Amino acid sequence: MSNNSGPDSATRRGLLLILSSPSGAGKSTLARMLMQWDPTIRFSVSATTRAPRPGEEDGREYYFRDRADFEAMIEAGEMLEHAKVFDNFYGSPKAPVEAAMQEGRDTLFDIDWQGGQQIRNSSLGRDVVSVFVLPPSIAELESRLRGRAQDSDEVISGRMAKSQSEISHWAEYDYVLVNRELDQTFTQLRTILEGERLRRDRQPQLSSFVRSLNQEFDAR
Repeated sequence: MSNNSGPDSATRRGLLLILSSPSGAGKSTLARMLMQWDPTIRFSVSATTRAPRPGEEDGREYYFRDRADFEAMIEAGEMLEHAKVFDNFYGSPKAPVEAAMQEGRDTLFDIDWQGGQQIRNSSLGRDVVSVFVLPPSIAELESRLRGRAQDSDEVISGRMAKSQSEISHWAEYDYVLVNRELDQTFTQLRTILEGERLRRDRQPQLSSFVRSLNQEFDAR
């Protein structure tokens, strides 16, 4: 039941939650669980210069842009992060994130350490909360990749080789979770988000609320 005994949580500023891990450590599963737990969380939709695949829709899987438009967005500072992968650009547009923040909604980024670093260095960097997910062991990481039964031995070997480089950036994150057991790790991730939402600097309405308390003192 709502009441007027405290500040309105709906007026808090949204945050940017960056979730990173080596492939197979569980970040995509954790991201899905987090959005099921709180449907108000917005998943960051990337922009790309690659052509849509059958069944993909603009604004759902990606924002599809031609090369000139994408480069113009970079030049105008409208991308929080971007990278060139093979012959195509990928990046996170700033405008939808800023709109969500104003609505008090959090935006979830499932990205690697390079994209996370760019966002932390962007104009919205002070609103970033970054979490890195580690596997309990390298043997378990490989076992999870093979358990998917989706990739060839060559692809798995490539992912394992890349994992060492990714793990080396763990200390750049605000929080680090070891994903030994999925439900426990999710509980830890949820606790991080709940705590970060309550930070004083993410609740701009607190100043006016405290003023109202002081007015009550003055009226006594």
